Amino acid sequence: MEVDEAIRSRKSVRKFLPKLVEQERVRHILKTAARSPSGNNIQPWKVHVVTGSPKDKLSKEILDAFDAGDDRCQPEYNYYPLEWFEPFQGRRRRSGYGLYEALGIGRDEKEKRHAQMRRNFTFFDAPVGLIVTLNRHLEAGSYMDTGMFIQSIMTSARGQGLHTCTQAAFAWYHDIIREHFPVGTDEVVLCGIALGYEDPDAPENKFITEREDVENFATFHGFS
Repeated sequence: MEVDEAIRSRKSVRKFLPKLVEQERVRHILKTAARSPSGNNIQPWKVHVVTGSPKDKLSKEILDAFDAGDDRCQPEYNYYPLEWFEPFQGRRRRSGYGLYEALGIGRDEKEKRHAQMRRNFTFFDAPVGLIVTLNRHLEAGSYMDTGMFIQSIMTSARGQGLHTCTQAAFAWYHDIIREHFPVGTDEVVLCGIALGYEDPDAPENKFITEREDVENFATFHGFS
């Protein structure tokens, strides 16, 4: 797959097929993504890859906490702004409304919205889950570097015929994740990533988010 096509065809898949992804394929993706750039080549990221029974046990414990509304579950960093403002609030709403519309879920159907949200913690039934962490003593540049690493994972996955969904929702449950994996206190849980084969018939996978035109976010200087 050409790089442009891999990037353009990447999307957040929210329902996966129950089809095995071999460890060597995941290893290939991570080895490829490891070529991502980082300041002074410090390569700040770590990844925990989980499948099978360990994944199911992690999912069950997080789902129990999610259903209980456990107030102790809070992320260690702010992914989203504390107060939304335009144009970002509008984009966020259009994305959320579009997804629920594709699923046939109304804005007042709280139980169905809750059920869809909790699917995050099964990795949307993907056979493989990744938990990405970063040393907490590093600065903003390393967050940028790890973002490029995550993008490389998603792009390489497309080259392997796989799809992904990055999931900041896992950051809220870092305490539970630490009970399952050797994530030290010097590590921040950044996100999860679902990895597997897309279910092409799932309505949620047919929803494609919009993108701004280049003219809306780029200015060009010095071109004739």
